[in-house]
Amino acid sequence: MCGIGGILRRDGETIPEEWIERIDARIAYRGPDGEGQFRDRVCIEGEDGTRTVEVALVHRRLSIIDHNTGTQPMVSERGRDETEGTLAVVFNGCIYNHRQLRTELESSGHHFTTDHSDTETLLHGYREWGADLTEHLEGMYAFALWDRDQHALVLARDWFGEKPLYIRWGIDGIDSVLAFSSDARSLAELGGRRRPVPPRNPRLWTERYLQLGYNFRGATIYDGTGGGVRNLPPTITERIDDLMPRSPKETHSERDFSDLIERAVSKRLEADVPLGCFLSGGIDSSLIAAFAVANRPDLRTYCVRMPDARYDESEAAAEVAEHLGTHHTTLEVTGDPAEDLQQLVKTLGQPFGDSSLLAAYQVCRAARQYVKVALSGDGGDELFLGYQRHLAARHLYRHRRLLQWIPRRWLRSTHPTSRKHKIARLGAMARDLRLLGIVSMESIFSQHQIYDLLREPAQSPVRIEPGGDPMQALRRFDLVSYLPDDLLMKVDTASMAVALEVRCPFLDRDLVRAALAAPTWQLAPNGRRKGLLRSISRKFLPDHLVDRPKMGFAVPIGEWLSDESTGLHALMRDVLCVNEPFGPIKVDSSAIRRLIEEHVAGTIDHGQRLFALLTLGLWWQSNLTDEQSA
Repeated sequence: MCGIGGILRRDGETIPEEWIERIDARIAYRGPDGEGQFRDRVCIEGEDGTRTVEVALVHRRLSIIDHNTGTQPMVSERGRDETEGTLAVVFNGCIYNHRQLRTELESSGHHFTTDHSDTETLLHGYREWGADLTEHLEGMYAFALWDRDQHALVLARDWFGEKPLYIRWGIDGIDSVLAFSSDARSLAELGGRRRPVPPRNPRLWTERYLQLGYNFRGATIYDGTGGGVRNLPPTITERIDDLMPRSPKETHSERDFSDLIERAVSKRLEADVPLGCFLSGGIDSSLIAAFAVANRPDLRTYCVRMPDARYDESEAAAEVAEHLGTHHTTLEVTGDPAEDLQQLVKTLGQPFGDSSLLAAYQVCRAARQYVKVALSGDGGDELFLGYQRHLAARHLYRHRRLLQWIPRRWLRSTHPTSRKHKIARLGAMARDLRLLGIVSMESIFSQHQIYDLLREPAQSPVRIEPGGDPMQALRRFDLVSYLPDDLLMKVDTASMAVALEVRCPFLDRDLVRAALAAPTWQLAPNGRRKGLLRSISRKFLPDHLVDRPKMGFAVPIGEWLSDESTGLHALMRDVLCVNEPFGPIKVDSSAIRRLIEEHVAGTIDHGQRLFALLTLGLWWQSNLTDEQSA
């Protein structure tokens, strides 16, 4: 894991040093083990005369593989013959099949100079395969490769976007400039004065943020900066139709899936630093730990004991670890959630409405005391139908007219896990189906609540029609939006904030292909969520562990925000109970105060909604603080 950034300029002028320093400073937290820069300038003869192209690359390293010879930016002066010119690359991530690719490339005449760096594989792979390089890569990655001969900068991101790669066209009115970075805010601050930058369309951005709680399809809150800052789309968004046919029919045996998971885990065990595995007690992490310990008998597993018993899986995790024979450690939560949240918003540089970010950060921070790499079960729910909403989608559409009659007042429950509250949520979803389609099942705020906050009807909410199968449509949305834009953004933010690399075996390319091609009856036999994974898990774990009810990975955000003795409650009051808490992003302050009072009184649980508003307010305050100190 690392931080990367750089600038390509094609107007003949020099790239200002201040631009490079700004990117470098912002990505420094992602790579505490090393730093480096590369600059190149080339003159191009054309019909209109000579023009100059300049490139600058910056890198901050978190050293995992090949400490001694894997430094970056990595430069290759020439290829197999004198006609092949300079290449330079900055790379964030890990290529899991780099040793196989190295052997293949060496047999084709490529000469490697590092001991076993996966970064060098990118340079030789590009010389061999050109733009088709990514077709050969298995891993999580974001990289930028400068090809001097072609005067081209190649940017690439992995299938699901496990690693961020933000881009910005144009700085200070100079359209011939392209900047990229692992950090969105670093690009927003290039050129001119550091200041809060509102979205180009604040109303539309706010509407979608309130709806989903995250930036949709690569958008950022900085899309009003010059040409706009965006996250490069992951490959899955372009290939989902090919990978996931409307009527999946291809089947693999249970043994096939078991073998694919085992290989996916095995690929992710290489590291020159201590490696462990997150273990929650759920099926996903338990299955990964089972295959990992078969390859690494000394495997260390980690679970954090949560302060609220409703969210604590430490006892179940310890039982799984004992059954598998791992060296297990139960970690204690440390730190103040209010302080943690403020630091995370500064690190991410954007609002983020998923409160499980705090839980992820607590786990990563605790595990980082012992390991530098950790395996995680992320992706299992999205690929193998692990959410209740997946199986409920068909019923919701079938009975939507009846469900619309469920009284809104039933939402007035003291806790969102109550039966009446869940039924009322179905009613709210059914009422929003006409406007939103299948996305209504994933909305934080209902359209009625968004109207209360913005005082205007929805302009352009995210809408996905279900097509033939509502369940498949929802799963498709999870894979191209919720997984990369929410879950993987959360994992990257929480882990890189403490210099920890997290690897996700369920996002293995071969395993993904098989899961997306499989019919739903195989993934969830008899309507049982993750039925296929449960069946595989029974080979390693006793039934009572496999059949445990699913417990979400979360923190008691509702209680933290309603308890007037907590730092988060005080922070919420300080940030949200003011006029214009979001600056140029206009929201009805009285509606916010009403949400707070209803939540504190216990009439309606608005915990997740208030968290989304709180991070938006913290983002605005963070920008103001930085401007005043600049």
